[in-house]
Amino acid sequence: MEILRYAAFSADPAGGNPAGVVLDATGLSDAEMQRLAAEVGYSETAFLVPDGDGHFKVRYFSPKAEVPFCGHATIASAAAYAERHGPRILHLETRAGLVEVSTKMHADGTTTATLISVEPRTKPVSASDLAALLEALRWTSGDLDATLPPRIAFAGAWHPIVAAASRQRLANLDYNMAALASLMAQRGWTTINLVHRESALVFHARNPFPPGGVVEDPATGAAAAALGGYLRELGLVTPPATVTVHQGQDMGRPSLLTVNIPAQPRTGIAVTGAAVALT
Repeated sequence: MEILRYAAFSADPAGGNPAGVVLDATGLSDAEMQRLAAEVGYSETAFLVPDGDGHFKVRYFSPKAEVPFCGHATIASAAAYAERHGPRILHLETRAGLVEVSTKMHADGTTTATLISVEPRTKPVSASDLAALLEALRWTSGDLDATLPPRIAFAGAWHPIVAAASRQRLANLDYNMAALASLMAQRGWTTINLVHRESALVFHARNPFPPGGVVEDPATGAAAAALGGYLRELGLVTPPATVTVHQGQDMGRPSLLTVNIPAQPRTGIAVTGAAVALT
């Protein structure tokens, strides 16, 4: 068994979100996968079990717990597979549902991958949950962008989407980790997707991730897909639309996520990014 290490959503090893990848995890127990993910120490490690003709069963583990779906580890897994076996469409049976991911190998040596999420959806966030979330973040209602209402969004995992009125508010991330971790555990939230809208189709994002044992995720593909579904469902973009998400700059690991939002309602969101091997 080989544990590969890739940074997703960047062509530069100094950027993006590192992920562990095991392309053949056949026979590994849940406890063994959890132990290996903790040893790797990245926010997630993907464990793939081949199921024939480009089909895989996939499990994702953070250092502390299993998550139903992880976008950056999916991008990393597809790139790792393509660099060993050639680009093709992979069909990944995740705990959140079937995710299709394709890869391209470019003339400059860059490998990119595009995942198609499960059907996205959103639901309201209660006033009490929003108050508790803002308190844990050490934000106030005055920090919010009124044009982007808070929602709980899903495209494989649940993420509250909370929009900051200014880039400065987003840059100043100093939250109560214990309080946020407790709230997220109670509600089943994977990360908190904090965003700022720079322009109609350009966003900046930060994703606190205390359930995974890390302060912040430098690139969160599942949250980007959830954001795409949120924007379409609430009529905040005119689909088909391509949204650019910048993440990781404030923590020194710049990442670039491209989110393609189809016009058809209830269809999956496409999230594209580069991936590069880490030595």
